[in-house]
Amino acid sequence: MATIEPKKWLLLIHQIPPKPNALRVKIWRRLQQVGAVAIKQSVYVMPLTEQTREDLSWTLKEIVEGGGDGSISEARFVEGLSDEQILALFHNARKADYEKLIQEAGALHAEWSSGESDPRAPATKGPAQLTKLQRRLDDISSIDFFRTPERATAEMQLKELGNLLAGQPSTSNEGDEDLGDLKGKTWVTRGNLFVDRIACGWLIRRFVDESAVFKYVPGSQHAPKPNEIRFDMFDGEYTHEGDRCTFEVMIQRLHIQDHALGPLSEVVHDIDLKNEKFGRRETDGFNALLTGLVAAHPDDGQRMNEGLRLFDNLYAYYHRQKRRIIFPSKSQLKKH
Repeated sequence: MATIEPKKWLLLIHQIPPKPNALRVKIWRRLQQVGAVAIKQSVYVMPLTEQTREDLSWTLKEIVEGGGDGSISEARFVEGLSDEQILALFHNARKADYEKLIQEAGALHAEWSSGESDPRAPATKGPAQLTKLQRRLDDISSIDFFRTPERATAEMQLKELGNLLAGQPSTSNEGDEDLGDLKGKTWVTRGNLFVDRIACGWLIRRFVDESAVFKYVPGSQHAPKPNEIRFDMFDGEYTHEGDRCTFEVMIQRLHIQDHALGPLSEVVHDIDLKNEKFGRRETDGFNALLTGLVAAHPDDGQRMNEGLRLFDNLYAYYHRQKRRIIFPSKSQLKKH
């Protein structure tokens, strides 16, 4: 079996005099701006590229000019700290950035779609607000070296805002779906699976096609081949709509009536969109299980298979509950 070559990294190891404190703050902010993450005190890591080498070189120059010292090294981690752990540090750093952006975009979408304010009205300054969010997304994306999963959600949120600003309908198809027409398809989604994509895969296997085939692609965009259906992807046939995650969208569009799907979709929504809209007591525990699943299974096929079992168990729990939730029809949704 072939061994996987360890990744190459750049390390900045520095010492900064305790005073003036302004220099320490300045260097910390600079390292945040270029996307470096700390692996221990005064030791920062970045992926090895020409751009990151230049960024760290300029940072070291500032450190030396301020009275400190340091060095930049190329490194591979072979024992102790693993490449996977370092990747997790980068994902967590960018995840926090994207989550703030997603929350702000979601609040703006709710305001614009409620009818209480017109995003095209001069007083609302809709174009300026969207431009500001887009610039922030561009800034975060420029230091998102390993494409954090939340990035696609942020991109879809801003696309929906752009559609509202242009007076266009939702990016996805709102037509009725015939479950029979969806059998035998290949379902395509982006890799690095987490809650929404695993939930959709579970829904497809349980209610649409128990033999469904899944295909995982590296980017957020994919030109579908004949017989392929994209989900939870930019411009996908099934994807986020407004403040609803893809799992919620699929349940509604497929007209699946099952009382257990109500609370299950609430858990998925809160984990995926991070807005604690429903606040079910099971959410934190289920999020911990999924996070552990991701850590234990870097392969997307394994993640999906193990994730299906987790969703089977949570579904069984909710199915025993007597509360019945009926999802509204499209005509009812339009009335509101």
